[in-house]
Amino acid sequence: MYVCICNAITESDINNAVKDGANCMHHLETKLGVSNQCGSCRCDAASCLDRALEKEMGSVDLVTF
Repeated sequence: MYVCICNAITESDINNAVKDGANCMHHLETKLGVSNQCGSCRCDAASCLDRALEKEMGSVDLVTF
């Protein structure tokens, strides 16, 4: 699904950016160009970022003692 029409950024692009270390909107703005044009995608992009971060954090192995 497209999140940012202006820059043709998809939810998959955001997921991949998170896997590559993006963890805030500033990172998405600089790495992908999300919300740099009209800005109408900012809320949807932030929601996608939150979901991707939750998914990524869920896949982290925690060390237990």
